[in-house]
Amino acid sequence: MPFKALHLSESVLRGVQAAGYTDPTPIQLRAIPVVLGGGDLIGSAQTGTGKTAAFALPILSKLGAHAAKPRVLVLEPTRELAAQVETAFRDFARYTDLRTLAVFGGVGYGHQRSELRRGVDVLCATPGRLMDFVQEGMVNLRDIQILVLDEVDRMLDMGFLPVVKDIIGRCPRERQTLFFSATVPPEIQQVAHFALRNPTRVEIGVNRSVNHSINHALYPVAFAQKFDLLVALLEKTDFDSVLVFTRTKHGADKIARKLKAANHSVAVLHANRSQNQRIEALAGFKSGKYEVMVATDIAARGIDVAGVTHVINYDVPENPEDYVHRIGRTGRAQAVGDAFTLVTPENASDIRDIQRFIGQKIPELRLEGFDYLPFNTPRPAPQHQPQRGGQRGRPRAPGGGHGHRAHGGAGGHGAGSGESRGFRGRR
Repeated sequence: MPFKALHLSESVLRGVQAAGYTDPTPIQLRAIPVVLGGGDLIGSAQTGTGKTAAFALPILSKLGAHAAKPRVLVLEPTRELAAQVETAFRDFARYTDLRTLAVFGGVGYGHQRSELRRGVDVLCATPGRLMDFVQEGMVNLRDIQILVLDEVDRMLDMGFLPVVKDIIGRCPRERQTLFFSATVPPEIQQVAHFALRNPTRVEIGVNRSVNHSINHALYPVAFAQKFDLLVALLEKTDFDSVLVFTRTKHGADKIARKLKAANHSVAVLHANRSQNQRIEALAGFKSGKYEVMVATDIAARGIDVAGVTHVINYDVPENPEDYVHRIGRTGRAQAVGDAFTLVTPENASDIRDIQRFIGQKIPELRLEGFDYLPFNTPRPAPQHQPQRGGQRGRPRAPGGGHGHRAHGGAGGHGAGSGESRGFRGRR
């Protein structure tokens, strides 16, 4: 079914066409009619399925002409998501006179204040900065017609639910509410009951499942060789862009410094980076200026970068659901992606929890040609000296080869021949 059959406005359809979209995704097919019909909605879908367009397109179609007051409020847990969703609204609204704005912390108030004075129709905001503007009288929520609560489970994780409830209470009772959350534990059930009236549920895919377009595997390695294996994976294969996840901000900075010393172009993303640093890192990663981004879980659900060919979990995530979100940064929009997790002996219970959560055993691979120490080699003292690597990835193997060969580990859980698809080269 084409977008035209979904009864979107002509100006929004032009925006969809200009953005390069052709056919709606399953969540768009099911959610757009509900939103256009004015009903409340609880939506759940795997990452990369087009969720933002599923609510942005019908909202823009319903708004009509510019009214110079916020009529749509989209709450997001992070500044990256607020900016990203606002960009999507602006792109789809390019053939309308509707105005959009993202407000979030980490930057000055001046530009956001001046844009609010000019008047906006769609406001994408993080809870803290929005409440700053509400309390100083810059934003009044009495004209909100549509409230979108996005990534509500992430807002719960970040402790935002009390202020989110406050914001909901300031919006008109007669409104349309769209609620998106990957999981709905009891605390979120309470928020949904408070915010929604007879919602329609739209669920695409299984919340715990890994996208079928992602090839994921474990790489068991002694702790002392984790960084060496990371460098070997990068240097022995070709790639377009790689997202490396660590558990801590300090770990992200440390790995980034060592990768730079190994002649890789690297961006860093975590909560201690300033907003300007985050914007520059994301823009550089998207443009190809940086081939590797090292990030904490702020990037697991907080960014949308097309074309990430590879995710590497340098550290195993603390929560099983974060595994799904992390590796979901690749293999988006029907593309094929690769995700590798470096596993040391102390990660055994975490891996069992992840495999139980996703309902499948993750293949174990070994990188051919890497000089492995015994897996249970004791963890070294803290004064580990970083090893300097050589040049960046080798050229693609002739004849369309996969870049590197990895053999199935103990237990024989490799897929097919036991080869792992390598990174795809940019050269």
